[in-house]
Amino acid sequence: MEQVLTLVCKLQPNPEQVAQIEATLKAFAGACNYANEQVKPQVTSKTTIPNMVYQDLRLLFGLSANLAVRACARVGANRKTAKQKNKQVLIFQPTSADYDARIFAFREKDWTVSLTLSEGREHIKLDVGNYQRGKLKGRKPTSAQLCKHRDGFYYIHIQIKDEVPQALKPNNVIGVDFGRRDIAVTSNGDKWDGKQINEVRDRYAKTRASLQQKASKGTRSTRRRARRILQRLSGRERRFQQWLNH
Repeated sequence: MEQVLTLVCKLQPNPEQVAQIEATLKAFAGACNYANEQVKPQVTSKTTIPNMVYQDLRLLFGLSANLAVRACARVGANRKTAKQKNKQVLIFQPTSADYDARIFAFREKDWTVSLTLSEGREHIKLDVGNYQRGKLKGRKPTSAQLCKHRDGFYYIHIQIKDEVPQALKPNNVIGVDFGRRDIAVTSNGDKWDGKQINEVRDRYAKTRASLQQKASKGTRSTRRRARRILQRLSGRERRFQQWLNH
């Protein structure tokens, strides 16, 4: 069984690449908004939407063929999600763009990604840690998302397929019944008596009742002192219960 894992990798673009990234994100968002405005709201198919606006997206926003297709797919996916939640599609912001294998590639030999941007293909260095390196080593991912985070830096969200480890079948299963008289009784016969514990609980309850009476009917200083003791008592009782349970 496989699962899709998203690795967030920071990019290290040079100033020229930053300008191209900004232009690409702006064009991608503009294309999404245009497609969402021009195509009837009930249309959600990622194959039908390009048939209606593909040429316009290429001409008006200067997107590459695959970026135009990915913009249409983004609109279709957002419409489906909005329909399920009974909401409208929000305005697309210039903060992300979707990439597939034709316009994105990861190169392990120099730890860069190759992306199609506004002025062509660019190789951008990755700033990644050991976790990302371990997951990406020997992989050839085929999809990613170029993002600008709130911190102002650029990231590439790389999707990889990872095997889900099979759950181990337990050899021995023990049932446990919890109660007040007997704190715990297991299915194999072990039992923990709650007599002593109940005595402690009852002592706390009596002390708490006495303090609550003083906190409501005593003098001002007595009420203040009783409330402070109640707070300490509550913490002490809570810690006792946590220690007991674990």
